[in-house]
Amino acid sequence: MGKPDEDIVEKAFVVRSYGKGELASMYIDGVQQQTAVKQFNEWIRTAPGLGSSCRNGHGAYRTTVHARKVRLIIGVLGTP
Repeated sequence: MGKPDEDIVEKAFVVRSYGKGELASMYIDGVQQQTAVKQFNEWIRTAPGLGSSCRNGHGAYRTTVHARKVRLIIGVLGTP
């Protein structure tokens, strides 16, 4: 029988475009998607360097997070 650590298989995180709810749920597990998005938006708003770079020019946060912004987010928050 292998060591406990050998039995754990982690999926590699793929940098691509994600729906905001999908990405938020990866970071905040165990809550409804709407709650995860609300908390995720707060993290982005208050994280140094993320708030202004993750907003679009049309007001509120986008519902799609493009790969470039996903890279920024994981650079600050880490990999989900």
